[in-house]
Amino acid sequence: MAIKNLWRIISVGSRKKIGLQIAGIITAFLFIVCGVLRGEAAVILNKAVNICFECIGLG
Repeated sequence: MAIKNLWRIISVGSRKKIGLQIAGIITAFLFIVCGVLRGEAAVILNKAVNICFECIGLG
């Protein structure tokens, strides 16, 4: 019951909600681009490969 009351308190209009969603998507995209430009994609891929090798017993 408390969750329903909380959603009533923080409810926003549909235009504002769409605007916030678009702003969030743009922000996420900018963070992804910044990470790629810094070379973080290679670091993450390397970590993922190491974890996979450990899971199957090769590492």
